[in-house]
Amino acid sequence: MRVSRLQAAENRERILDVATRLFREHGIDGIGLDDIMKAAGLTHGGFYGHFKSTEALVAQACARAVSRMRQNWTNAVEQSTGDPIQALAATYLTPKHRDGAGRGCPMAALGPEVARQSHTVRRAFTDELRPFLQYLTSIVQGTSTNRRRQKALAAYASLVGALVISRTVDDLDLSNEVLAAVSASLHNQEPEHAQTKPPSRKARPKISEDSSAKLQPRSARN
Repeated sequence: MRVSRLQAAENRERILDVATRLFREHGIDGIGLDDIMKAAGLTHGGFYGHFKSTEALVAQACARAVSRMRQNWTNAVEQSTGDPIQALAATYLTPKHRDGAGRGCPMAALGPEVARQSHTVRRAFTDELRPFLQYLTSIVQGTSTNRRRQKALAAYASLVGALVISRTVDDLDLSNEVLAAVSASLHNQEPEHAQTKPPSRKARPKISEDSSAKLQPRSARN
């Protein structure tokens, strides 16, 4: 039974949505085409009616994930009244985001794996990332475009790197510490666990005039 064009378009969208989630949860090479189609409620045989290859699916799924990330970040900034980078850190560097890779940042979830994919996949990822970085550059403060660009790239790298590390380690306390430390750095403040004063050093005793005389070389005393 042939499906209508509308139904075919809906099926294709469903495959893409499922793929973007499962790739982030399990990795590109960690999930098979059968599993993706099954999760989408479709049969394996229908896949090639929507995509010419698995590579095409990966490229389009990655592009969609980055595009949606850009929209989510834009919404977070527009809804905040303070510093935009701090607003992003408040929503990005959280245990909820760390533990929900399937619906989280595609760069943190897939970046190292995309680096080993084909040029087609990497190009699709990059093409969607460029306007996002341009957006970040436009919202940060700086004395020049180059300075704003540097700050945007540094902030983005800090956010992604912190999330990757927090997911990698098997120590929950360390994972939370990484998130808190980078969040604090982007807020220009000390992490809560680090706000204790260091032990004070004992004051060095003052040298009296008499004692200073004792420290003078013998020749100076004569």
